[in-house]
Amino acid sequence: MTKHRICSASVGSVYPLYVAKAERKGRSKAEVDQIFHWLTGHSQETLEEEFAKGTNFEDFFAQAPGMNPARSLITGTVCGVRVEQVEEPTMREIRYLDKLVDELAKGRAMEKILRT
Repeated sequence: MTKHRICSASVGSVYPLYVAKAERKGRSKAEVDQIFHWLTGHSQETLEEEFAKGTNFEDFFAQAPGMNPARSLITGTVCGVRVEQVEEPTMREIRYLDKLVDELAKGRAMEKILRT
């Protein structure tokens, strides 16, 4: 099975799109960063290093310092696809990230977005 092309895309090239989506809805870059930190265990410094290196999504998630075990609580649809039913691991992680940013843009409270 061939991997979706987003898996080989640079996280740093997609990150500004996440930030722009959040900012259009009155949210901040810091909140997007907080989602990245919560999901992957990256600090701000390591996150920026990964962006600068041009790390693709597959390697970004595979080498994350500590994927949050609570991410399995993320449910719902992104682009008509139920995130909990995505079988390919990298694509599921991408969908989790998409879902969290969508919830942020829709005005959901950070405590609920981060499943606390």
